[in-house]
Amino acid sequence: MIDLYYWGTPNGHKITLFLEEAGLDYRVHTVDIGKGEQFDPAFLRIAPNNRIPAIVDDAPAGGGEPVSLFESGAILLYLAEKTGRFIPADLHGRAEVLQWLFWQMGGLGPMAGQNHHFNAYAPEEIPYAIDRYVKETARLYGVLDRRLADRAFIAGDDYSIADMASYPWIVPHERQGQTLADFPHLKRWFDAVAARPGTQRAYAVWDRYKDLPQASEEERRRNLFGAQPA
Repeated sequence: MIDLYYWGTPNGHKITLFLEEAGLDYRVHTVDIGKGEQFDPAFLRIAPNNRIPAIVDDAPAGGGEPVSLFESGAILLYLAEKTGRFIPADLHGRAEVLQWLFWQMGGLGPMAGQNHHFNAYAPEEIPYAIDRYVKETARLYGVLDRRLADRAFIAGDDYSIADMASYPWIVPHERQGQTLADFPHLKRWFDAVAARPGTQRAYAVWDRYKDLPQASEEERRRNLFGAQPA
């Protein structure tokens, strides 16, 4: 059994995508980041960077003590290696997946995240920041569009953790000021991933929790962007 510490963010969806595709047994523990639950000492013992997602695997490969992990990319790689799925065993195929996994972790995710922040959450409109991050998001969409021009999935013919990492960050494309029709290869891939039963099950997980009582806007801003507990 895997314990998943989760909230319905793009990074949280990455892990439910893997767990549902692989058919692994898992328990969801919600961490309401708007209410500041990511600063709970028990959660910080698992995720010292006070970010979701995190997991605890009670049955690691080879036995032994439970394994706890934070950082979505590390979790995807761990689960792929544990199950032998969604990452190729051969050197070249594995390298393809890893470089695109890290591309998402270092580029698409952070840049789209800043795009979200300055478009939706910043207390004042800063045109320079909005323009910078919308344009950088578009550039990264273009990188992915060109990559997908001659292959079904990001790393080749097979669905992998590289796709699982990137897809949730494309879902809010309208919020990022992007139009998928401008990126036809990316759109074809996006529609194919969206149609997968595992994707639909993964996003249905959030449906169980999205109507929980929400933090006030002031509390949410304080917990997400304000001065935080040490």
